[in-house]
Amino acid sequence: MSSLSLIAVAGPSGSGKTTWINQFLGEQTTPAYYLRPGLEKASVDIGAINYRFPSVEVVSDTQAQTVLSQRLRLPKRKAPALTVGQLPEKATVYMEVGFHLDLASSCLTSFPFHRVAVLPPEMESSQWHEWADQVVQGNSVESARNGQLPNIWCTPLRGQVFDPASLDTIWTELTGGAYGQVQRAKGIFEVPDGSLVQIDFVDGLSGSEYRNLNVSPWLDGRPNRFSGLEVVGWELEESAIAQAVLDSCLSDHVIKQYQSYYQEVVSS
Repeated sequence: MSSLSLIAVAGPSGSGKTTWINQFLGEQTTPAYYLRPGLEKASVDIGAINYRFPSVEVVSDTQAQTVLSQRLRLPKRKAPALTVGQLPEKATVYMEVGFHLDLASSCLTSFPFHRVAVLPPEMESSQWHEWADQVVQGNSVESARNGQLPNIWCTPLRGQVFDPASLDTIWTELTGGAYGQVQRAKGIFEVPDGSLVQIDFVDGLSGSEYRNLNVSPWLDGRPNRFSGLEVVGWELEESAIAQAVLDSCLSDHVIKQYQSYYQEVVSS
């Protein structure tokens, strides 16, 4: 009998689902897999897990049904990539369930997931309470406003580079309400010294969390790796956000100047 563990983690946006999963990924000694249905192409969470936990395999939406159904053992522990329909025994699959997904969807009901709800301490009853096998106390967040769930807007930023001052300005404007009421914002951004910066904001918590991701500096042209922005909130001015982001991106000429400088710094 397979000892594969399936864990689904759900809750409101900003409650701490990703943080809860990450604490286990950081301590994982057996094979671990991660699935985030519905936001695959622009998911900041998927990008961050790829960078922070390179041994964790990300299961795509298209692979998920077959992979979870068949549960076969991989021929080697460190295969270069997950083969559809193959999972090792003693593996743990973490599925992060976005607030926008139906808890009765087939991807959740077709498999024997252990259901974990990460919920605000002030929330005493909800659809997540009814769904969960285990309730974990998370961040205090507003899950709905006047009965209306927040909207989610995301965009990939592959190839775009931001100078730190401009990035700080647009982040302060965004989280300060210049483009609508933002409940949650998360992003991975390229900066001129070739590094990647992850920024997280949750309304109600103090400030934003900045993290330098452990990746090799990209100092040769526009970066060809994942970066992106995800914003959750109400009355979001999506076109204005997109334009502000675009206006903050560096031109080819400026990127080349920065990279020439940092290449000299590295070589000296």
